[in-house]
Amino acid sequence: MRLPTVELPSLPGLLAAPAPGWVENTDVIVVGSGVAGLTAALQLREAGLHVTVVTKVNIDDGSTRWAQGGIAAVLDPLDTPQAHARDTEIAGVGLCDPQAVRVLVEEGPARVRELTRLGAEFDRHPDGSWMLTREGGHRADRIVHAGGDATGAEVQRALHAAVRRDPWIRLVEHALVLDLLRAPGDGPGGLGPACGITLHVLGEGSEDGVGAILARAVVLATGGMGQVFAATTNPAVSTGDGIALAMRAGAAVTDLEFVQFHPTALIAPPDPAAGGVRRAQQPLVSEALRGEGAHLVDADGKRFMLGRHELAELAPRDVVAKGIHRVLLESGSDHVHLDARHLGGEFLARRFPTIVASCRAIGVDPAVDLIPVAPAAHYASGGVRTDLLGRTSIPGLYACGEVACTGVHGANRLASNSLLEGLVFARRIADEVARGLPEQAQPAATGAWAGGAGRVVSPEIREPLQRAMTRGAGVLRSAGSLAGTAGVLMELGRRPGSAATASWEATNLLTVASALVAAAYARQETRGCHWREDFPAAEDRWRGHLVTSIAPGDRLCQGWEEPGDRLCQGREEPGDRLCQRWEELR
Repeated sequence: MRLPTVELPSLPGLLAAPAPGWVENTDVIVVGSGVAGLTAALQLREAGLHVTVVTKVNIDDGSTRWAQGGIAAVLDPLDTPQAHARDTEIAGVGLCDPQAVRVLVEEGPARVRELTRLGAEFDRHPDGSWMLTREGGHRADRIVHAGGDATGAEVQRALHAAVRRDPWIRLVEHALVLDLLRAPGDGPGGLGPACGITLHVLGEGSEDGVGAILARAVVLATGGMGQVFAATTNPAVSTGDGIALAMRAGAAVTDLEFVQFHPTALIAPPDPAAGGVRRAQQPLVSEALRGEGAHLVDADGKRFMLGRHELAELAPRDVVAKGIHRVLLESGSDHVHLDARHLGGEFLARRFPTIVASCRAIGVDPAVDLIPVAPAAHYASGGVRTDLLGRTSIPGLYACGEVACTGVHGANRLASNSLLEGLVFARRIADEVARGLPEQAQPAATGAWAGGAGRVVSPEIREPLQRAMTRGAGVLRSAGSLAGTAGVLMELGRRPGSAATASWEATNLLTVASALVAAAYARQETRGCHWREDFPAAEDRWRGHLVTSIAPGDRLCQGWEEPGDRLCQGREEPGDRLCQRWEELR
């Protein structure tokens, strides 16, 4: 298949940064401290390995603690893994990897029970049974939650406490990961396996400035890339650092066009103290509220999801987001409403205390007022391409959680499968790493180890990039809107920056945004959470995966992978045709 291409900026294969001024050694580096990263760290420690966890701000500042709805797992004796798999694959619109889905639904319940043994306290009935609920796309009650709508916070608390209890887990906070270190080898550019990272520890860390940590394996668990858009439910730290690092190192990423927009983010009025603009991170209004009976209504109080899908407000998220967006286009408004008044103030306060508090913070009482909501960038279904053991196309580099593309989500993530995916595949990575680690290798005497050779862009590109991505590559896309966005990215990519945190983050955003636009432009169909106005139907010829990488010479390249092609450490084995048909994006 010849892929449609659009002109995009040249992307750096290395960030501009000084050579490392300090060096540490460990067995395994885990980059990220959400559910995936901390689970991987704890499981690696059980195997007797020394682990260093690197996290961007504080250990609790990632996306995990914001997860409201819960964890999807088959914990009801009347439910089955096959039913969970079926719902997952329906939401994924033909692009889920059935093997990955089977791993998720069959191993998931055991991983949830392990969380309880670590101290996570989930909501239960008086008889001790799980208090399960239902969310969009699920045809059974299989969502386990904690504190009503504070599941992520409880999971993060339990994992954080377990990590703090282990003196052999070294925690480096306030540290931005920069680039992957690779040993000499026979790969492109004479590079071999991953052997560490460079990073910058910010002012509150115990070290100062750019350093390196050498390790026998590196696990990316850096979360998502929601800050590439102007409105997102992701925290400010979600700037796509792990995906950008992997691309610069030569790893394959896939399915980046499939960004799920949460249909019901709370739309606060503009903040006069912030110059009349809204915050970039919008609080979630969990679809669990719709699961309990709340209705979406337009300005006239009419339920507009009835007749659009058999599940109405509980349809898969892409369906609900598109339904809301159509109403917004027709009305010219920037929000619709969620009506939960009939559920009663006492029930809402008990079941959804976080949502009620967020609403009251902007002057809305859900017991008597309609809740203003609209779609916001929420979850990246794509990411760094991995196999079922979390291995990427670079030996020694693993990925799990939102930064990874395991094949579970396909074109659209099923609600509450994200925390489960982090738990399941983090455990699989730990088991694989524990089966045998190579000896520590020294980094190749070039690139990040030598310092000074890379490029960065100006931090001033961040807001115009976010605006352009929301306008042209958000919920609604077309060849024209995407080409316009690509033009903006080309111009922004010409603005040089200096070696500093804001420029490193801006360069990561530019890298991820460019790869996303390339994939969205190439895929000429509407599927899952990728919605092309000019190609409104799904087509069978597009039932495959776009694989993107930065090739030597800083060229953004893209290839096509047929369904069933498996990644196996970059080797071409029978059926493993990863990236055989590269095309430079000119």
